[in-house]
Amino acid sequence: MSEPEKPQVEDVEDVEEIEDHAGGEGGDSSAIAAQLMKNPGVLAALQDKFSSMIGTSSGYIESLPKEVKRRIKALKKLQNEVINLESEFYKEVSSLELKYGPKYAELFEKRKDILNAKVEPTDEECEWPSDDEEDSKEAGDGSKLAPESQQDELKDKVKVEDGKGTGDEGGDAKEKEFVKGIPSFWLTIFKNVDMLSDMVQEYDEPILTHLQDINVVIHEQDPVGFSLEFHFEENEHFTDKVLTKRYEMRYTPDPDDPFSYEGPEIIKCTGSTINWNKGKNITVKQVKKKQKHKGKGLTRTITKQVQADSFFNFFNPPTVPEGSESEMDEDTEALLGADYEIGHFIKERIVPRAVLFFTGEAIDQDDDYDDEDNEEGEDEDYDEDNDADYNPDTEKPADCKQQ
Repeated sequence: MSEPEKPQVEDVEDVEEIEDHAGGEGGDSSAIAAQLMKNPGVLAALQDKFSSMIGTSSGYIESLPKEVKRRIKALKKLQNEVINLESEFYKEVSSLELKYGPKYAELFEKRKDILNAKVEPTDEECEWPSDDEEDSKEAGDGSKLAPESQQDELKDKVKVEDGKGTGDEGGDAKEKEFVKGIPSFWLTIFKNVDMLSDMVQEYDEPILTHLQDINVVIHEQDPVGFSLEFHFEENEHFTDKVLTKRYEMRYTPDPDDPFSYEGPEIIKCTGSTINWNKGKNITVKQVKKKQKHKGKGLTRTITKQVQADSFFNFFNPPTVPEGSESEMDEDTEALLGADYEIGHFIKERIVPRAVLFFTGEAIDQDDDYDDEDNEEGEDEDYDEDNDADYNPDTEKPADCKQQ
C-alpha cells in the first residue's frame, strides 16, 4: 500500500494571522507555532528540512590535529576487521541452519500430518497440560476413562463420519460429526499476527483455508538465501500445489560501504507465477474510467485492469534493478525492506512456533514487553484530592509568570 503523497509547497494554504492575546510586542509565539503545526504543507517542508540536516558534521573531527586523525584511521581499520569477523559469524550461523534443517523438517512433517488429518496423535503424544479444558473425560459413573477408551471413542466418531453407522447411529451422525485435523490453522495464524493480517483481505480467506503447510528451505549455493514454500491442497482458485517465495542474501559487507553492515541483508527476492483459474484472479480488479477528448469534448468510458490488495501479491515482489543496488528508488527500497521483514518473520517466528501463534500464546508473550520502555508511573492519572502533600496555596504551574 503506497503512502499518501506529501503536499507540495505550492499547495500550502495561507496561514491566517493570529491576534495578539499575550500583550507583548511579538504576540503569542506558542499560539503561532501551534497554528503552523496544523498545516500539513508546513509540516512536510519542515520534515524535509530536518532530514537534510541529519548527519551534518559539527566540524569537530575536521578540527582535530593530524596525529589524532591518524589514530582514528587505525580505529576504522580495526572496525573493518570487526565487521569482517561479524560476517564470518553469520556464515557459521547459516551453516548451523543447514546442519539442523533436516531435524526440524522431521518434526514439522509430523505437525503437517496432524494438521491435515493424515494421522491421529496417540494419547501419549497428546499428554500436555491444558489451562482451558479438561484433558481427561469421565465415564457415565463419574470415573475417568482409560486412554484406550478415548482412542476407541475417536475411532467410533470416525466411523460415524464415514457413514458406517446404521439405524440410531445414523441419526446421531450430525451431532457427532468428527472434525478432521485442525481447520483453518494457517489462516488463523495470519489473522492473529498484525503484520500478516494487514495483508489478508476478506476474499483471500477462502483460499487460505486450503493452505496445508509452510516450509523453509535454506540455500547454501550461490545465490545463497532461503525459500518459503506454501503448500496448498487442490482448490478452485489456482492450479498450483506449491507457491514459492525465494530470498537471495548477502552475508558479506558491501565493499563500497562496509561500515553500513548490520548482518545478512536481502539483495533480491522472487515469487512464483500463480496460475489462476479463469475468473478467479483476486490480485487484479477492473475499474471504469472516464476520458474526455480535448478537441471534440466527447467523453468515453474505458475499463482498466489494476492491481487489487491481496495477500497473494506477496508472490509478486518489487523488481530490483540490475547493477548497483544504489540505483533503487526510495519507494522500491522501502517495499523491498517491508517484504523482507515479512519473509524473515515467517521464517524465524511463524514456522518454528506455529501452534503458539495459532493459540495466541506467542502474541501474548510479545505483549508482555509492551510497557518496558515507559518509566514507572508514567501516564498514570493524578488525583490531587487524594494527595496529602498537595497544597494549592504553595504550588503553582511551572509556566505561570507574574505580570
